Amino acid sequence: MPRIVNLFFIGLSTLMIIPFLLVIAVSFSSEASIKKNGYAFIPETFSMQAYKYIFDIPEVVIRAYGVTIFITIVGTVFSLLITTMLAYTISRSDYKLRNVTSFYVFFTMLFGGGLIPWYILMTQYLHLKDTIWILIVPGLFNAWNALVLKGFLSKIPMEIIESAKMDGAGEWRIFFTIIIPLSTPALATMGLLIAFGYWNEWFNALLFIDNQNLVPLQLLLVRMMNSIEIITANLDRFGLPSLDTSKFPTMSVRMAMVVVAAGPMMLVFPFFQKYFVQGLTIGSLKG
Repeated sequence: MPRIVNLFFIGLSTLMIIPFLLVIAVSFSSEASIKKNGYAFIPETFSMQAYKYIFDIPEVVIRAYGVTIFITIVGTVFSLLITTMLAYTISRSDYKLRNVTSFYVFFTMLFGGGLIPWYILMTQYLHLKDTIWILIVPGLFNAWNALVLKGFLSKIPMEIIESAKMDGAGEWRIFFTIIIPLSTPALATMGLLIAFGYWNEWFNALLFIDNQNLVPLQLLLVRMMNSIEIITANLDRFGLPSLDTSKFPTMSVRMAMVVVAAGPMMLVFPFFQKYFVQGLTIGSLKG
């Protein structure tokens, strides 16, 4: 029976890996071979044209990588800290307003002010437009993450906290020296999910960023893809009706963008894997 289970999960894992291998193979295929034969695991004609297009101006891509890495690291650290602090507060049974605070947090999941009031808040009141912080501040807190972490932190015995207080520890010391270490699996899992959100950030950049030095990687890749589509769709307008569009890496560049955007996070994920399995049950209830 264990062998059957292992074979099942090996097969399931293989099915998940195969699509990504296909993406990598297509990214190294020539555009002409893709249009002729479709997608293939073994490129008929090996080509680096898609990557040459993306890295045509390497300093632009490197700068976009730098912006994305910065907002991912800074945003994840501060978001995780703020989320954990609130989750810990509303998980404490001795906090008299925990039900009211929990409802207030939950209420924000049901209703929002809308895009226009949010845009006005960010630009007219917080003055974050065209700054690096507009890519960090909006994602600092997520109500769902806080409620999930609350479910995990509420399982920590209150006796541990009371014992620490009897030894003279204050709230901040209890939080950083006891609660945080005990919550490592949950925090690692939640931190990874938050990091994915920051790494894939592009919508806020599209709305608020005009400075080309602050464009994150995802938005840069979207603009590259759009530029190819605009050119290929308007050859007559640009005075290039006879241009061979098969030389434009429209399909292969899509796959190359996936590799460029997802590659770094796939390298980081194995370091969190040992915590991820433990953290999958955060917030669950015992039957």
